[in-house]
Amino acid sequence: MGKQLPEQSIECSDYALFGRWLTEWVGDTWGQVVEIPNRPDVEDWETDFDHLHNDYSADPYSIWKDMREGGCPVAHTERFHGVYLPTRHEDISAIAHDTEHFSSKAVVINDLPAADIGTFRMPPITSDPPDHQDHRRALLPAFSPKAIEKWVPITRGICNELLDQFADNGYCDASADYAQHIPVKVIARMIGIPEEDGDLFRQWIHDLLEVGPSDLNISQQVTSEVFAYFGEYLKERRAAPGDDIVTYLIETEVDGAPMDDRQILGGLFLLLFAGIDTTWSSIGSS
Repeated sequence: MGKQLPEQSIECSDYALFGRWLTEWVGDTWGQVVEIPNRPDVEDWETDFDHLHNDYSADPYSIWKDMREGGCPVAHTERFHGVYLPTRHEDISAIAHDTEHFSSKAVVINDLPAADIGTFRMPPITSDPPDHQDHRRALLPAFSPKAIEKWVPITRGICNELLDQFADNGYCDASADYAQHIPVKVIARMIGIPEEDGDLFRQWIHDLLEVGPSDLNISQQVTSEVFAYFGEYLKERRAAPGDDIVTYLIETEVDGAPMDDRQILGGLFLLLFAGIDTTWSSIGSS
């Protein structure tokens, strides 16, 4: 048997302790304990922070508080190729609104030839004004309340299909068996790509968002694979339009001109990663 959940109620002040305990206690449906490998020890959160460390995941609020009150409201680490972490609201707000000195673009310095990296444009989430507003306006109509209405019964149908698959078992992993599949299937149908490629999408998301930050080669490899994958469907839709997001983007204009392939691929990249990862995380944690 694995460790048992505490029966007593938890006071607010105990949440940090409970979070650390819960991070260590991860059982499968049979209650067997699964060890989670921790990250390298953090020497000093102000100069060596790691947002993937178990202690940070369990209670980031105390760490932020200590940084602010300890005289280091903007922390720095050499991990992840060098990162800064502002912890005060006024600093974060100022940075978010200062597009002259701060950028949403990912800037990577490496020794790979440009041809190996690709020449696509960044998706809207990693672009700056005025491109950001233009791309956002182009995508918004496809996700307006009216446009989304038709996807409500489709999404419910997908959820019911997933529930039917493990209903007879009497148990499931709510995250792996349910939450992770919903956005993958919905986004696949919206874009017009095979749902059967769901495992490939999930692998890409894992490699880019979990492995990629500390391994640039993996990040670049996944990005190239994703754009090559979508590039084939883009060619198909230009030849034979359909009722999907790819066709919608092909027919959309920005400043009176059609979107080029790089802009369209950037939008599809955003839908795949931002749409799927954030949605299954929200469902899985609810």
